[in-house]
Amino acid sequence: MSALLEVEELDISFGALSAVRGASLEVRRGETHCLVGESGCGKSVTALAVMGLLPRNSVRQARRLAFDGKDILSLDEKGLSRLRGDRMAMIFQEPMTSLNPAYTVGSQMAEVLVRHRGASKRAALDRAAELLARVRITSPGMRLGQYPHQLSGGLRQRVMIAMALMCDPELLIADEPTTALDVTVQAQILRLLADLQKDLGLAILLITHDLGVVARTAHRVSVMYAGEVVESSPVDRLFNRPMHPYTRGLLSCVPVPGKVRRDQPLGSIPGMVPHVTQGFEGCAFRQRCALARPDCSGPIGRRRPEADRVYLCQIAPEEMTVS
Repeated sequence: MSALLEVEELDISFGALSAVRGASLEVRRGETHCLVGESGCGKSVTALAVMGLLPRNSVRQARRLAFDGKDILSLDEKGLSRLRGDRMAMIFQEPMTSLNPAYTVGSQMAEVLVRHRGASKRAALDRAAELLARVRITSPGMRLGQYPHQLSGGLRQRVMIAMALMCDPELLIADEPTTALDVTVQAQILRLLADLQKDLGLAILLITHDLGVVARTAHRVSVMYAGEVVESSPVDRLFNRPMHPYTRGLLSCVPVPGKVRRDQPLGSIPGMVPHVTQGFEGCAFRQRCALARPDCSGPIGRRRPEADRVYLCQIAPEEMTVS
């Protein structure tokens, strides 16, 4: 599969704060690529950089940032507006605040098709009703006339998914789409995204901190820590043979039924995420890593030990003990 989205050495800063540092990943056509990491590691900011939605006080730089071979960095605001919502779309993290409370569901969904494809209002509303039914919302015609406050969180998230699909995008970025939902609705939304991908051939960049979601949905995974993508690989390899100490720490925190006794404490990673400013060098995980060495504070080289694998660590894989 060819890469639809290419991100190479992306840097994002807010004043002296380096939010993202040299992050690289790619999303291939028809695959689900999960970007995983703890809160504040730069996942959502990376997605906003791809969509061109960063706040004005940010600085975005990259060696390459391309969608379907087109350089996103060279696009002006009009070019970006034509691209986002049309060929690439985004589902935002909080369904309760993502819709405008002053407009009906139908008017907000129809605007997408009217703006990008020049469709009539009637045709756009018909398309909106069709997609609401596709995301398994009952009585779609009635829902079009309702306001967001009349819908539950799960229904609002389904509306957001349907809205994102109005123009048949090739790439869907889903920023923690199940965070504010209860467990039953989470499973329904994830199953819905998987079904839509299968039916429509979507490429999905799914941002999450839940390794259970990663295991169920991903084809490939990129692990992010303190603004860096520290490891990237196919999902089965990541769970069976994690290579970066941070990835191993994350996996050790996941309770495994039948292996973790009830009277045992859950796993944790000691220490705190460092405050990374411009000019920071070395591995950001070194002060929390049991394998850290003096050279971990120096410049980090990018190792490519196998095809389709990237990780940032001075420690060779054979020097680590596989748990």
